[in-house]
Amino acid sequence: MDPRDTAPDSWEQEDDVEATIDGKLEEAFTAFNVNAKPFVPNVNAVEFVPTFPMNEHSENLDSVVAVEMISSMDVLESAAPVENGDSERTTEEPWDQKEAEPNEEEPGGDSCGNRGPSEEAVTEEVAPEIIEEEEEAPAPKVPPTQPDAPKKEHVNVVFIGHVDAGKSTIGGQIMYLTGMVEKRTLEKYEREAKEKNRETWYLSWALDTNQEERDKGKTVEVGRAYFETDKKHFTILDAPGHKSFVPNMIGGASQADLAVLVISARKGEFETGFEKGGQTREHAMLAKTAGVKHLIVLVNKMDDPTVNWSLERYEECKEKLVPFLKKVGFNPKKDIHFMPCSGLTGANLKEPTDMCSWYTGLPFIPQLDSLPSYNRSTDGPVRLPIVDKYKDMGTVILGKLESGCISKAQQLVMMPNRHTVEVLSLLSDDVETDDAEPGENLKLRLKGIEEEEILPGFILCNAENLCHSGRTFDAQIVIIEHKSIICPGYNAVLHIHTCIEEVQITALICMVDKKTGDKSKTRPRFVKQDQVCIARLRTAGTICLETFKDFPQMGRFTLRDEGKTIAIGKVLKLVAERD
Repeated sequence: MDPRDTAPDSWEQEDDVEATIDGKLEEAFTAFNVNAKPFVPNVNAVEFVPTFPMNEHSENLDSVVAVEMISSMDVLESAAPVENGDSERTTEEPWDQKEAEPNEEEPGGDSCGNRGPSEEAVTEEVAPEIIEEEEEAPAPKVPPTQPDAPKKEHVNVVFIGHVDAGKSTIGGQIMYLTGMVEKRTLEKYEREAKEKNRETWYLSWALDTNQEERDKGKTVEVGRAYFETDKKHFTILDAPGHKSFVPNMIGGASQADLAVLVISARKGEFETGFEKGGQTREHAMLAKTAGVKHLIVLVNKMDDPTVNWSLERYEECKEKLVPFLKKVGFNPKKDIHFMPCSGLTGANLKEPTDMCSWYTGLPFIPQLDSLPSYNRSTDGPVRLPIVDKYKDMGTVILGKLESGCISKAQQLVMMPNRHTVEVLSLLSDDVETDDAEPGENLKLRLKGIEEEEILPGFILCNAENLCHSGRTFDAQIVIIEHKSIICPGYNAVLHIHTCIEEVQITALICMVDKKTGDKSKTRPRFVKQDQVCIARLRTAGTICLETFKDFPQMGRFTLRDEGKTIAIGKVLKLVAERD
């Protein structure tokens, strides 16, 4: 018998030399119909429809099918991996096809008989592998955009509060509830978190993406994500709660339109966050300084056994917070909204919960949707403070467009270096677009500038209306917390929009009366805690800034020293440099 008619053990043996024939195998094959035509898989043939009635030759058929199944399985092992879909397959011809290629197709012959089953088998075998690969690397979901749909209003929401209050968990839960994170991705996180004995952390991993943040359970950098409701497009800025990372939190708050102050209702945790060293106070104050007008206070961990959705505990947290938030500058009637929730279970985030019958207001996401719209001027000058930059097929910058509109191929100027740049592409929350309006979080790919020449805090402007830059300015400052007195010559760190720079108070000009606003006639020699003064400040390097009157977002600042926020202030006047 011709060795080519037997099915080899594996195709690998048949590369160059013919495989040796196993005697036992030959004996086994004598039971089969050896007069059948040799099977040549023709993967491109049309689907086979048998021309003979199925009940005839049933014995012969069974044996032929058995031989064909063995051969077709071997062919599958050697075939190149097949993609799902009807793409044409250009596989190398098998060895026996090269040697004996039939010139004509037999009617009902075996040359095309196995075409249907073999293709199905290939798809069945390969499909699970492809699915497994997809599971390992979940791609971020991009909401489908209709071409004619009007652009939804962009709102940036920053989550602030004491460390371990549950900011990242609430962010992760919201992304899951709005369909931005798939269930199987969260299940994967849950498995991984369980392995590390941290099963309650899995939701926060949707926002805490790097390994260090996941291992320690602490957010370090401002996490970004986005979700959509029927009316608005929200960007989540997940700020770190730890006091070591307050500078990162200030950068996040400077991009926000709305702040969500997350506090833990658990016994002991609320008190720790709210005491003098806690971050609840500092974050609320920094959010107000960064220009956040509206504050939602989420009383989290209401499902905790020590709380158990207790109205008394909720009211206790509320009573302690309201006087402080009022002192910071929020109006309790208009600007602040309290609501109970549970980040881990998702209760009262999207749907009302039965556990909390005493709360009659809207849940969190509908409440966000019902807030009034922001009036942003689209015809103002272009101002885009840069938050971050990196290299990716060119120079890419990140930031929130504060005013004006940016479109593709537009020529802009990078201040304070005065580099002329061109916008190559625009991404608004990872969706490519041709133009952007104020309030949108953008990624811009720029031409004409290197990544090393940009620093966070630089501003992108239009050439007709450049922003002001300088080193010396007069400002009104309120001393919030400082043990000793502050005199001229005092050094601190200035946080203004996204810029961080060293600054020195060079002169104290006058005191301001808190109640009447009257200015003192004489120059003070020093200022101390809770006093308001007008001072001249000088930065170490040139920075971009505007007066508070002209452009509030770039005219407010905080002064920090030794890891504490010492003062908040607003720019009154820019002083020209003396050569």
